Amino acid sequence: MNNRATGTKPFGRVSRRDFLKFCTAAAVYMGLPAGMGVKLAAAATTNQRPPVIWLSGQGCTGCTESLLRPSHPTLEHLILKQIALDYNETLNTGAGHQAEEFKKKSIQDNLNRFILVVEGAVPTKDGGIYCQVAGQNFIDIVKETASKAAAVIAIGSCASWGGIPSATPNPTGAKGVPEVLPGTTVVTIPGCPPNAYNFLSTVLYFLTFNKLPELDDKGRPKFAYGRLIHENCERRPHFDAGRFAKEFGDEGHRQGYCLYKLGCKGPMTYANCPSILFSDVGSGAWPVGTGHPCFGCTEQGVGFHIPLHAQAEVKQVTPAAGQAPIEAKRGQGVTIGAAALVGAAVGVAAGAGVMAAKNLDAKDQESGKPSKEA
Repeated sequence: MNNRATGTKPFGRVSRRDFLKFCTAAAVYMGLPAGMGVKLAAAATTNQRPPVIWLSGQGCTGCTESLLRPSHPTLEHLILKQIALDYNETLNTGAGHQAEEFKKKSIQDNLNRFILVVEGAVPTKDGGIYCQVAGQNFIDIVKETASKAAAVIAIGSCASWGGIPSATPNPTGAKGVPEVLPGTTVVTIPGCPPNAYNFLSTVLYFLTFNKLPELDDKGRPKFAYGRLIHENCERRPHFDAGRFAKEFGDEGHRQGYCLYKLGCKGPMTYANCPSILFSDVGSGAWPVGTGHPCFGCTEQGVGFHIPLHAQAEVKQVTPAAGQAPIEAKRGQGVTIGAAALVGAAVGVAAGAGVMAAKNLDAKDQESGKPSKEA
């Protein structure tokens, strides 16, 4: 919908209608009523844009790079109309003393109003001398800036819990922002890189309601990290049927079978990767979609800590997993479908047995009889 006066789109390359669709989708995605999309859009387009100070520590700049990828809204709409990105070492127009002075002025003018975003881990060993910006240790910059911010967001796995820099032997004593700022509520948006829409949705929520979304015990927004990757993976039916790729390039791998036996960490990793994908480039825009196992980058203690091809701990065991063979040898008369059905039937029977046992225990307790243990 073009602006009648100028013939231009009011949201850059994104039309107003498309932007409202995005906000409505974001509302539903965060567990809000679809009608809240209008409020999200109103908050995002207000003239009172919150200043954002984006600090970079021990990282690869992949988090900032991920911010450049979304197409609804685009980067220019995000930083020019949705937020005021006052400081980001990668995207700053100025440099050196000019950039540092502008950062100080923005912080002073917006005390307890700006959003602090930290990218990269924070080195703590030897007083934090292993990362310095403008002659100041990064750990001191983070602490000083956080004390004046309205909200603190740690973007990426490195900032959330240490990520790659914290892997053994961790020579710099790298830690995540929550550990460096005890007692401060830090929203963590882990991922390597994180999905930009998880960050955008968190900011939209804060702009609309003037509070942070509901967080889990690791500071992650529940709307984005409340479910296991395994639950919504497009290869989950193959897992349930016991169809697994055993080697890269084998028949199972070529047919899109489950990657669990190749080390996929989806069964123990919480994130929404299979639901919203990455970079708006289609169904293959996440590791499993390209045929590579998930390596658990959003989960502390999993990504970068458990060997890539080590099998994951399955948090949601299904009856057929590990029962049916990938292929039946000729003459055995057992098909993949038949094996899967047998596994499912066993699972249903087992589930019914458990429920029956519980019901019997309940009746025994009512009658005063001791319950029987399985």
